[in-house]
Amino acid sequence: MPTLGSDSRPIIGRGPSLWARLFALGALSVVIMTLDHRQGYLEMARGWLSMLVYPMQSLVDLPFRSAASLRNYFADRERLQRENEQLRGELRVANLQSLRYAALDQENRQLRAIRAASADIQARTAVAEIMRVDIDPRRHRVLLNKGGADGLYKGQAVLDAHGVFGQVTRVNRYTSEAILVTDAEMATPVRVNRTGLRTLAIGSGNFEKLNLPYILSDSDVNEGDLLVTSGLGGIFPPGYPVAVVAKVKRKQGEAFAVIDAKPAARMDHARELLLVWFEPPSADEIKAAPAADSKTAGGRP
Repeated sequence: MPTLGSDSRPIIGRGPSLWARLFALGALSVVIMTLDHRQGYLEMARGWLSMLVYPMQSLVDLPFRSAASLRNYFADRERLQRENEQLRGELRVANLQSLRYAALDQENRQLRAIRAASADIQARTAVAEIMRVDIDPRRHRVLLNKGGADGLYKGQAVLDAHGVFGQVTRVNRYTSEAILVTDAEMATPVRVNRTGLRTLAIGSGNFEKLNLPYILSDSDVNEGDLLVTSGLGGIFPPGYPVAVVAKVKRKQGEAFAVIDAKPAARMDHARELLLVWFEPPSADEIKAAPAADSKTAGGRP
């Protein structure tokens, strides 16, 4: 009698054949897909499966996401640094442009003031720009960007928008040197606008002061009097402001008063200057000068 252990048939050959199983599984799959497509029976199952698989998916994707985040971090940081550098550069350029616009606005104001000041001058004029200032504090000289090629000549009058600035002392082909009225070697013929008294305004070496050493103590000169060019000497046009009397000191027994005046021109601020081709007064005009001018020392104009 055969026993269970005596069955010598191979295990793989027991039960339905492989083709039968394949057919059954295929049919079952088709039925399940049809039901899922029409009825959605497996939606919940897929949800649970996705929840179970998600941690594994996240774990597998973590190195890639980390690498991408790191690349983006450094890329964003580098981009931000470039943008910051660019913005800082643009800001510097904008600041420089703003400063330049302010300087141009100031230059335009000065040029308009110079043009307004020259409106009454019945002579040839030209605007020159200061190229260099003498750094020696005892020498008040400036270098102008106009020269002999522009018709300048030695002794020519130089004004700014506020008054007399100086005169040309040296002429080159394309540049010229001008001495300021405040230079210690400069003497400017002036008259007191209120009384007509003529004298000389001597430079003190100080941008803020002119000396009037040749006015007698009994002369009618007061603080606040305006000093204008007399027109004599053939350098400066008559009637242009030179200075305002700032101090008058009369000492008993002294023949001459101690008088200081503040220049009308902005000696240490001007940038554009006005050059004037001035025709000096004739000898008849000089002879017709008021007799009151004889009060100046030595009769000097």
